Amino acid sequence: SRGAVSQSSDAAKIIQTYLAGADREYFVLLMLDGKHRVNALNVVTIGSLTGALVHPREVFKPAVLANAAAVIVAHNHPSGDPEPSREDRELTDRLVQAGRLLGITVLDHVIVGEERFFSFADHHLIPNGGSL
Repeated sequence: SRGAVSQSSDAAKIIQTYLAGADREYFVLLMLDGKHRVNALNVVTIGSLTGALVHPREVFKPAVLANAAAVIVAHNHPSGDPEPSREDRELTDRLVQAGRLLGITVLDHVIVGEERFFSFADHHLIPNGGSL
């Protein structure tokens, strides 16, 4: 999809399509240009049924190399329930801080479940607003 991502549901749709039927957790990165068009989707890590370990350096390396202006991080919950865990919340804060240091805005962290998704930006959980 070369269209601009203007709301969390746009990102969720891309991720849900990409990860349809995944039986384990995938942590992915949508890299966006200055007009919030998706340049690339990168799989950062593939985890177990219950989680994926994610380090900021693995998240931002492809974004730096691709000269991304902004990113949306996302992962799936194979359980179907997109409610974020405490670890998801802590990771989001760490990634926002790392992005700020690198000059790459983290616009959102989207968790996709079976039929629903959770957006940190929509729930005002991205510090200093990661508004699309």
